[in-house]
Amino acid sequence: MNEISCAALLFDLDGVLINSTPAVARVWRQWAVEHGFNPDEVVDRAHGRPSLTTIREYLPNADHRMENREVERREIEDLDGVVPLPGALDLLSSLPEDRWTIVTSCTRPLAEARIKAAALPLPRKMITSNDIEHGKPHPEPYLKGASVLGIPAGECVVLEDVPAGIQAGKSAGARVIAFTTTVKATGLKDAGADWILNNCASIRLLDEAKDLRFGLELLD
Repeated sequence: MNEISCAALLFDLDGVLINSTPAVARVWRQWAVEHGFNPDEVVDRAHGRPSLTTIREYLPNADHRMENREVERREIEDLDGVVPLPGALDLLSSLPEDRWTIVTSCTRPLAEARIKAAALPLPRKMITSNDIEHGKPHPEPYLKGASVLGIPAGECVVLEDVPAGIQAGKSAGARVIAFTTTVKATGLKDAGADWILNNCASIRLLDEAKDLRFGLELLD
């Protein structure tokens, strides 16, 4: 077991704390079919990024805000199968409330709906796509996530599951734990992840006296 220390943890939501992949795929697949795009391609590109970014890429001349509201409505309504990933509740419950937050590409209403559906605790402050101008892989989301905790990003560890999120964390100056819940280990390594694990169940809080100290069960 490897041991690491940091001041705080910055969690992505989908693919890190919760499994929303089936719901995400259903909504984006339907959207792609309706607009005449390749469903598999759209679903793949939509993961881990603000929905508005995907909509702008595929429909450059559309009413982006209107399209985004419709996608958000569908995602909020489709919570079937949204569940916590292994170890997520135990890990969050073990952390001091002021030493972690969530940094997600979801809108705030969608993030809150999914967190509630998965019966996970809401952080005191959270960064969503409503709070940023530039989505992942830009560093802004994780810089703001660290800021709301009052801790420099370089003293935080980011937890992610996709290359765009890993790149955002690294660009913000943080170290990154990546999970193989969405992307294979080779893709996570190529994106710059510092440690690759299965999921939150592979992390154990060992001490919180000063910095947070964790034991990590690294992927073989």
